[in-house]
Amino acid sequence: MKSDYSRDIFKQLEETMKRLDKMESTLENTKIKHKIEIGHLNDKIDSLGKENAALKIENTRLKDDNERLRRIINNDSTNSSLPPSSDEKPVKAANEFNHRNKTKKKQGAQKGHKGTTLTKAKVKEQIEKGAYDVKIKEIGKRSEHYVTRYVLDLQTRPVATEVRIYADENGKYNIPKEYNSEVTYGDTIKALSVLLYSEGVVANDRIAEVINAISNNTLNISSGTVYNFCASFSTLSEESRKQIENDLLNSVVLYTDGTVVTENGKQAIIRNVSNKQSVMYTALENKKISAMKASVLWGEFMGVFVHDHETALYHFGTDHGECNVHLERYLMKNSEESKNSWSNDMIHFLSGINHAKKKRIAEGDTAFSKEQLDSYSKRYNEILKCGYEQNKKTKGKYAKSEEKKLLNRLKKYKKNHLSKLILSVAV
Repeated sequence: MKSDYSRDIFKQLEETMKRLDKMESTLENTKIKHKIEIGHLNDKIDSLGKENAALKIENTRLKDDNERLRRIINNDSTNSSLPPSSDEKPVKAANEFNHRNKTKKKQGAQKGHKGTTLTKAKVKEQIEKGAYDVKIKEIGKRSEHYVTRYVLDLQTRPVATEVRIYADENGKYNIPKEYNSEVTYGDTIKALSVLLYSEGVVANDRIAEVINAISNNTLNISSGTVYNFCASFSTLSEESRKQIENDLLNSVVLYTDGTVVTENGKQAIIRNVSNKQSVMYTALENKKISAMKASVLWGEFMGVFVHDHETALYHFGTDHGECNVHLERYLMKNSEESKNSWSNDMIHFLSGINHAKKKRIAEGDTAFSKEQLDSYSKRYNEILKCGYEQNKKTKGKYAKSEEKKLLNRLKKYKKNHLSKLILSVAV
């Protein structure tokens, strides 16, 4: 009986051991399976991590591109060197869209400014001189009593002048050179063409279109004819241009700027140089030093050039002033993008010095005192110091970078930015 009990116990133990072996095997298989699953999960986590890192890089790039494009879109004539013609049409009415700082001045002409209001007396004066042709328009039933109003306008109509050239005593027709062709164009058309070309920088084909439109398409002027007008004017004005050039060369200060134009499908530069009396326009291939050296004016001028921070110009003249009108646009752009206060402070600072300068000149003074100059210089440095501190917290890759460049420029060219304002009132 005892032997049967032992066998049963052994048998149960044996069965238990088998079950444990089976459970251990199952557990081991489960562990292996879990390890494989964990491996797959780790691989997936690594893949997602790499994908997330790539997305972060792409997101940063897109943010940078968005910031860069927004900076370009937001550029106009008030905060960059772009001309007013590039400005987008305002959503507001024209008289409400104005970037100028508000002042307490009244609207209209300011004190000391000569008005240009038209009066009947002025019109009658021109009529008596024969400057105006006169037409009469009547409103209402004709009587001895009426009031007068004038409407000034232009009337354009082609005029054909018949030039009759008579034979001399020998029966020979001495035809002047300007009448060699049977039909030529008159001085008014030539003057209008040259004016549009030189002052308006209008293309030859567009000038031809304008003149033809004015004549109700009866003149049929070609762009080649317009070119010949301008080429002839260039030859005839050579002596006058020499006088203008001499006047500019003898100046103490010259102002210059460049405008990009298209010439035969390629970009070129129209460079203007001026003082209070004269201005000269020169066509250059580009803004490089080599292109400007070709002009006598650049090589021989020994005075001060004032310009929009064109570093190539620092190779010419004896001194340089930076144009603060352009600078204020860049400062305004920085205020809009960085939201920092230093650039707006600099605008008010420069404007304040300019106002003080004009006031001193009006009072007959020729220079600021040394104490004032020191004070202005100190304030300039304080604003720059504040700018560098604010730049550390500026958000946006391009806004931060461009602001730092502007600060570095103001620091390096401090003398040039202040030269027209504080170093000498008389300049």
